[in-house]
Amino acid sequence: MPDLEAVRRANAVDVARRIDERRRQLGVDDEALAREAAMAPSYLRHLLEAGPGFDAAGFVRVAAVLRMTWTDLLEDRPDAPPGQSEPAAGARPLLRHLTGPECWDLVGTHGVGRVGLPADPGPSVYPVNYAVDRQTIVYRTSPRGAAAPPDDSPVSFQIDHLDDRLSEGWSVLMVGTAHHVEDVDEQQRLLQVPGVTPWAGGSRPLWVRVVPSEVTGRRIGGG
Repeated sequence: MPDLEAVRRANAVDVARRIDERRRQLGVDDEALAREAAMAPSYLRHLLEAGPGFDAAGFVRVAAVLRMTWTDLLEDRPDAPPGQSEPAAGARPLLRHLTGPECWDLVGTHGVGRVGLPADPGPSVYPVNYAVDRQTIVYRTSPRGAAAPPDDSPVSFQIDHLDDRLSEGWSVLMVGTAHHVEDVDEQQRLLQVPGVTPWAGGSRPLWVRVVPSEVTGRRIGGG
């Protein structure tokens, strides 16, 4: 994962400036950058305002689209020597689009992800442990908890694994609708699915099923 101390030191305004300068240099508009980084334009805008501490994985995807390293993103780079405007291509991570089956294979049967809920002025993102059930995401939470979306509401769900030392990893983003699972028999069946027991303590009786309408993924690597 990206170095947490470097993330904490990063200034959101400076990071946004570096991204904007690189975007203009490459001739990439905001919509194209958001699309290639697997996020909505509104989420990209919120990301730039919030800074790397809000969603480091999102910034890694943006950096890969712009052919920037994590260091390029967080720190101003000294001017290149005369005649060398860019570092060697091999120093920059490459971004590859994943197929739907590749995305589901990486997501696995269960793990930890982040659910994104609509909010004002920008989306709210909360970590939850999830399980996969019939190509949907299920998790349990408190009915009054922060990660409890209204029934039949739009949500996003993101799962990723990143290694800053190797400049590689992957990220899967799902966009769809959240539904409350209220059928008792279905709840009992889901209790048998591996990975559905919440890590957080307390009563978490609300079952949420995220039914994705779109699944996109990116793999970041050096080759």
